[in-house]
Amino acid sequence: MRLSRRMANVHRSYIREILKVTQRPEIISFAGGLPSPDHFPVAGFSDAAAAVLAEEGPQALQYSTTEGFLPLRQFISDRYKTKWGLDIPADEILVTTGSQQGLDLVAKVLLDEGDTVLIERPGYLGAIQCFSLFGVNFSTVDLTPSGPDLEQLALRLEEGARLFYAVPTFQNPASTAWDLTTRQETARLLAANHAVFLEDNPYGELRFMGQDMPPVRAYLDDERAVLMGSFSKIASPGLRLGWVAAKPGLMHHLVTAKQASDLHTSTLTQRILARFLADNDLDAHIEVIRREYKARRDCMVDAIREHFPAEVQASSPEGGMFLWCELPADVSSVAVFDKAIACNVAFVPGKPFYVDGTDNGFRLNFSNSTPERIAEGIKRLGRCLKEALVPGR
Repeated sequence: MRLSRRMANVHRSYIREILKVTQRPEIISFAGGLPSPDHFPVAGFSDAAAAVLAEEGPQALQYSTTEGFLPLRQFISDRYKTKWGLDIPADEILVTTGSQQGLDLVAKVLLDEGDTVLIERPGYLGAIQCFSLFGVNFSTVDLTPSGPDLEQLALRLEEGARLFYAVPTFQNPASTAWDLTTRQETARLLAANHAVFLEDNPYGELRFMGQDMPPVRAYLDDERAVLMGSFSKIASPGLRLGWVAAKPGLMHHLVTAKQASDLHTSTLTQRILARFLADNDLDAHIEVIRREYKARRDCMVDAIREHFPAEVQASSPEGGMFLWCELPADVSSVAVFDKAIACNVAFVPGKPFYVDGTDNGFRLNFSNSTPERIAEGIKRLGRCLKEALVPGR
């Protein structure tokens, strides 16, 4: 069978393949980017689903508009207004089947083969996989603790990137949160160039330390500023509900691309979520998640300090779901992963988060493990790292 040329350099998701390996119950896995199922609002969604089917059944089971269920889009619009003072009308919001579909739609509308896409280094592997399907060239900007290296960013934008994709708040995988100065300066640099800025914000509500930061869109109210969000981390990933916020000129084409892709996102799940949001206090639910994630984050940070060798550098994020670790430059995270699996503990090696083959970082997820499993898993991983850093092993 002959495959399309676009598939030649696109690989299957490394994390999805790793998750197959970690299904054994004896393995403590820090690999998946999974929210805690302990805090899914099952009862609230059960009530919402029953109410929707009882009161709106025929409409909920019917085809719907491509743009999405208006009350749900209005909820998103209102939240932008009250939380950040952003004026994003419901007409400028497109409901998508997860924010991953948002990446695909933006790429379909904006990218041609050979275009340059600028990403953070390391970068979100789901975006790398998505954009690779369109035959783009990648350019990268290094991340510092406060965000992208601004001198590098200015240079890369001047070189002519078509699209700059970034996750400014608790980035996946590096857990970096851009500071206010970096957000403002990035907006200034973008305003002076021609690149479209695709700002992904799936973790912005998961801050449990420090001060909340507004989206870069707050400083770049421009037709080239595109903002994505998701309910996966604050409500349920199984609903597969996200959104893209864009100005009318781009939104028109995004809607056309979505029509060609799947007509519209599930009517039933949109109405169930809208009902859940109307009948429940989302902020109270998010506060529960924040408290629990902070406890799990603190447990992992403390265990790393106790068990990891000094040569391994680990982040201490103020929110999100991940820690990022860096090994000495000559140590392969893939090789360490093989040792870790033998010790019944798993993580995500850093190689798939880079487009240049870099292989000395790795990602740890703390949100989907109990403190007890975190403590034991980090202890096991610490032993593996100490063995891996011994010369000759």
